[in-house]
Amino acid sequence: MSGGVACIDYDNDGWWDLYFIQGGKLKHQADQTETNRLFRNQGDGTFEDVTTEAKVGDPSYGMGAVVGDYDNDGQADIYVTNVGANVLYRNLGNGSFEDVSTKAGVNHSGWGTSASFLDFDQDNDLDLIVANYIRWSIEEETICYSRGGKQDYCSPLSYKTPAMDVLYRNNGDGTFTDVTSNSGINQSFGNGLGVACADFDQNGWVDIFIANDAMPNQLWLNQKNGTFKNEALIRGCAVNGMGLNEAGMGVALADFNQDGWWDLFVTHLESESNTLYLNTNGFFRDEVKQKGPGVMSWPFTGFGVVFADFDNDSILDGYIANGRVKYGPKTYDPADQFAEPNHLLKGIGDGAFEDYSTAIDSDEPLPRASRASIQVDLNNDGNLDLVTVNRDQAAEILINQNPHPNSNWVRFRLLNSSGSDSIGATATIETETLHITRLAQTGLGYCSSQDPRIHVGLGSENRVEKLTVTWPNSTTNTYGPFEPNQQYTIKMP
Repeated sequence: MSGGVACIDYDNDGWWDLYFIQGGKLKHQADQTETNRLFRNQGDGTFEDVTTEAKVGDPSYGMGAVVGDYDNDGQADIYVTNVGANVLYRNLGNGSFEDVSTKAGVNHSGWGTSASFLDFDQDNDLDLIVANYIRWSIEEETICYSRGGKQDYCSPLSYKTPAMDVLYRNNGDGTFTDVTSNSGINQSFGNGLGVACADFDQNGWVDIFIANDAMPNQLWLNQKNGTFKNEALIRGCAVNGMGLNEAGMGVALADFNQDGWWDLFVTHLESESNTLYLNTNGFFRDEVKQKGPGVMSWPFTGFGVVFADFDNDSILDGYIANGRVKYGPKTYDPADQFAEPNHLLKGIGDGAFEDYSTAIDSDEPLPRASRASIQVDLNNDGNLDLVTVNRDQAAEILINQNPHPNSNWVRFRLLNSSGSDSIGATATIETETLHITRLAQTGLGYCSSQDPRIHVGLGSENRVEKLTVTWPNSTTNTYGPFEPNQQYTIKMP
């Protein structure tokens, strides 16, 4: 199940580096070689393994990671989720990190999966939500079999031990307080795998969505007083349109139909289809259409998911990393019964997509048992690239060969008053014909941390008339105009 990846500019040189999470031995061993790895982007198309000098080689059985500046010192930090104690690496600003997990109070020992930084109390520092999968120990491990009698992956329902997620409030002094009980997050259990944080009901305060595997999803609405209420069922995103639980894996967050409300896309097991929950006035519906992003997913098991504008035509495209967790009737790779082709979806407007998977060029066969995936412009050419982690195989970097090089784009890096990425800030970009809203967020997809910069394709538009930024504390500022094909840095006043 493991295989998270995070992008981070840990040395603030303008080139985005990559941190890969590894599933090592279940017992923590100091001499273990299967550690997480940090690769420094050298700006020439190559990467340097700097794990040892950076001191981020956690040897635990890793699941995921999320990036954010929790101590507001201008340096991006890394939080790692594990089967076992989680780890917080504080960026020292000298090319190395310090393990402050115990001192900061966030070394929760469970089965952590996806995590996300958010400012749920609007005090201008980053809090932390951690999804947990099941309450598990190696002594309780069971053996499961396929219908054909082969040893296979187990469903989380085989264990009957759903877990409670964990919410930490940032104290502003480098430490956190576990507020899971006081906030009400302890009122529901689940098999959490995906997390997405945004203001889903437009009350000015950030909310939390948890995608659960084989159990109802949770939508924790912020009550503006430090507490949350799970309203997923009445809001329409707990189950699918048929009222069935699905195997929630990864989560994408976007305003797919540009109506000003944040929508959700959740990946699932084969035969369930991936689900697009369209948000209207704070209530969701399972949107099913002939060319919707879920229709072509029936035969596949989706994990990582990214929605971004890969061809800079102003319409969101999608990428889904697929990989089975049970034997199926069709084999895509004789060497790996769990391998499946990944999907590249081209947005054609109004929430419709076409399958462009054959546009992915590779020297090797494409089917993989893929897990995490992120989007990030690794070569700073204005085209978003992809990084995918595969189970028991090498990771893949897909460099974007945009077939429409004349399409314009613009990118904004939104910084808080400390000079760090302003996680949770919303940007609305307006041109003569376009009105596009994006969210600065890192903890999305499956066990991964995305590029927080706001990237918008402009197509033939050659000028941004206005940028409106709503900061996490609900204050709003406007900027502009801006010329295309450049990155701009906007700092919170």
